[in-house]
Amino acid sequence: MAEQFDVVIIGGGPGGYNCAIRAAQLGLQTAIIEKRGRLGGTCLNVGCIPSKALLHASEAYESAQHHFAEMGIEVTGVSLNLAKMLAQKDDAVDGLTKGVEFLMKKNKITYLVGTGSIAGPGTVTVSAADGAVSSLATKNIVIATGSDILSLPGVSIDEERIVSSTGALKLAAVPKKMIVIGGGYIGLEMGSVWRRLGAEVTVVEYLDRITPTMDGEVSTQFMRILKKQGMIFELGTKVTQVENNGSGVKVTVEPAKGGDSKVLEADVVLVSIGRKPYTEGLGLETVGIATDARGFIPSTHWATTAPGVYVIGDVTYGPMLAHKAEEEGAAVAEIMAGKSGHVNFDVIPGVVYTNPEVASVGKTEEELKTAGTPYKVGKFPFMANSRARTNHETDGFVKILEHAETRRILGVHMIGVGVGEMIGEACLAMEFGASAEDIARTCHAHPTMSEAMREAGKAVDGWAMQM
Repeated sequence: MAEQFDVVIIGGGPGGYNCAIRAAQLGLQTAIIEKRGRLGGTCLNVGCIPSKALLHASEAYESAQHHFAEMGIEVTGVSLNLAKMLAQKDDAVDGLTKGVEFLMKKNKITYLVGTGSIAGPGTVTVSAADGAVSSLATKNIVIATGSDILSLPGVSIDEERIVSSTGALKLAAVPKKMIVIGGGYIGLEMGSVWRRLGAEVTVVEYLDRITPTMDGEVSTQFMRILKKQGMIFELGTKVTQVENNGSGVKVTVEPAKGGDSKVLEADVVLVSIGRKPYTEGLGLETVGIATDARGFIPSTHWATTAPGVYVIGDVTYGPMLAHKAEEEGAAVAEIMAGKSGHVNFDVIPGVVYTNPEVASVGKTEEELKTAGTPYKVGKFPFMANSRARTNHETDGFVKILEHAETRRILGVHMIGVGVGEMIGEACLAMEFGASAEDIARTCHAHPTMSEAMREAGKAVDGWAMQM
């Protein structure tokens, strides 16, 4: 007899394990399947979490080398122990993955290690590494298999010389030269890590700007800051060949609009051009589910075309972000329990964890102009913020976009040290339909970086007081 469940979740990443916890809280008999052998998915194992460990450590290393002296701290003999830096990253991941597994036990969730596959309506099979196959009967199935790395045609990723974001987390030595193909969030984060540790980093981007979905003004200043830090950019540039000769890599590029080619050489090339939904071997055909042309599973309010089968996270539409998957996981659990699960896709923040950070939520100026939406802008520079000046962290600004008629905040975009923490205030304000004046008239502690948010709110109506 197959084990009986109310819900079986295929995939143990942020979407899957949060869905499992919420379902269990709501009294559903829940099982979760993960083939990796460690819960947490790409985010926890080879993505968000380990990259932040390296970002933090490399920032500390660069500060000790170059910035402590500005504050009267004289340090000599600073050196890099890369093996230890990578080990502390692995320790953080190990502790957190064990923590997620504990949460499964705490909430009485059945955790199965193996490859999950749909075997018809209400049936999921689990194939273990030793070849054993078990069958689960369930009222509901949630597909939360996430996404996989995307490579260039004809380019073989060996995770040594030509690496994905996974390989970039465990390089055995600091490369003298690194080429990052793709000017998006992940490539810029990992490129900044290795630049701080001593690599010369060149970013090759097909479009004429980095972070193309970002507010244009923020993107422009972001690149200006990264160039000042030492990153090299080849924009409007197409990669036509990547050749690994064993001791290095040659990357042939040419202008995206046509022109003469040239060859860039590096010790390591990071391919960071995006991710693709992971649907391989899921048995979708057994319940009549078809993916779209890009491999995503279509859904309506997370329900697929098959009754009782839901899809969340990177494998369906929307931003490929861990917190978006978490929100969807909780919402789907509530729907399966007979409640009204909801996610506000207009308030999904995005953060680039470089130094300084970039954070945004809602519409960009470009989107508002294209839509013909009347809007007002309020900006405030960190150069005029007392805490930023005190901390020698004055790069960047906060920008608030407000509907000119309804006065609801439509978007907030910021670049500066620690703005990934500040964006939560903007999200909360937007969830409650706040105006810029609501933020402006809310008392903020002084001196803090978050006062820049308040001043930007005042600036929307022309009464910023600190500049």
